[in-house]
Amino acid sequence: MAARTKTKLPRTFQGYRRENGRVGIRNHVVIMPLDDISNAAAEAVAAHIQGTMAIPHHYGRLQFGEDLELFFRTIIGTCANPNVAACVVIGIEDEWTDRIVQGVKALGREKIAGFSIELKGQMECVRQASWKAWEYKLWASEQKREKCDITDLWVSTKCGESDTTSGLASNPTVGNVFDRLDKLGCTISFGETTEITGGEHICAKRAATPEAAAEFMRMFDRYQDLVKAQGADLFGSQPTKGNIRGGLTTIEEKALGNLQKIGKKCKYVGCLEPAESPKGPGLWFMDTSSAAAEAVTLWAAAGFACHLFPTGQGNVIGNPIEPVIKLTANPKTAQLMKEHIDVDVSGILQRELTLDQAGDKLWDMMLRVANGRWACAEVMNHNEFVLTKLYPSA
Repeated sequence: MAARTKTKLPRTFQGYRRENGRVGIRNHVVIMPLDDISNAAAEAVAAHIQGTMAIPHHYGRLQFGEDLELFFRTIIGTCANPNVAACVVIGIEDEWTDRIVQGVKALGREKIAGFSIELKGQMECVRQASWKAWEYKLWASEQKREKCDITDLWVSTKCGESDTTSGLASNPTVGNVFDRLDKLGCTISFGETTEITGGEHICAKRAATPEAAAEFMRMFDRYQDLVKAQGADLFGSQPTKGNIRGGLTTIEEKALGNLQKIGKKCKYVGCLEPAESPKGPGLWFMDTSSAAAEAVTLWAAAGFACHLFPTGQGNVIGNPIEPVIKLTANPKTAQLMKEHIDVDVSGILQRELTLDQAGDKLWDMMLRVANGRWACAEVMNHNEFVLTKLYPSA
């Protein structure tokens, strides 16, 4: 096996410091529809104004209670993410549109404007919103990157299409990087509640305090109770057919591999509801779906700027706001799906790389992406934005 390379890894990157102090690694001007029936108007504005990005979705009407609160938290958080320079919100009604605008401003962001379709018509709404998007894009085009400390970079992680190589090599590579980030005082997060099933007792022991452990178990049990209430059998869904083809035959095997992503030393300091922002630095557990696009959407809404995504069989998702960096330890995936893979760590299993060297490679790629290099998911135009729905609309 190759000897450990003694390298001093860089701890700074060139980012965009926003008016609220947060740092982004992208400079998007977003056209955000508040509801499903405003998608066409948002896409029309994005088509008119070069360099802006519409993010269509399927919800925002007749939601209520906790489901509605999660919807607003996700949309507001996405618009306020530090990777977003400015945002234009379009809704059918002005009251809820203004709720998004005021929510983003409450998070310390200033470049946010809202427009509604009712009482003026879609064409007039698109005209007005296009002028504001034009103004924002010109402004954003002159924003400059500046030197930022690694502690300014919020990093999240989940895995997808896992196989035996995931738990043995690619997930531990993320864990290696997370141990380093945690030691430096960074803000990092993991989740995938159902994919900890069978390893929940191990996860509970990784809490920094008894209170954090109790909160994790509350969230874990809440989901287990939901599954039981439906009389559901997760087999075939957890593990997935792809997981099974890759050699993971039980959810317990998958859980043990999944937990490798939080390294050997990290202890989570608290737990977050879906799309909830951390209250300080450290490792945080977020209650998320195991569905990749849905989970990354929640982390982006919570303010995370960069996502590390180990995959075994080859998951291809991305996100419109948060760059998704993919790594694999499966040599077949690295070869046949190379257009999706940013970092190949298959050398670990071939005894050509140590885990520390693999961590060095991922660290290097993470900072390259933070400095502006596109992740493969961005090049491949994977902009999956999937909202979490708690129950049927009214």
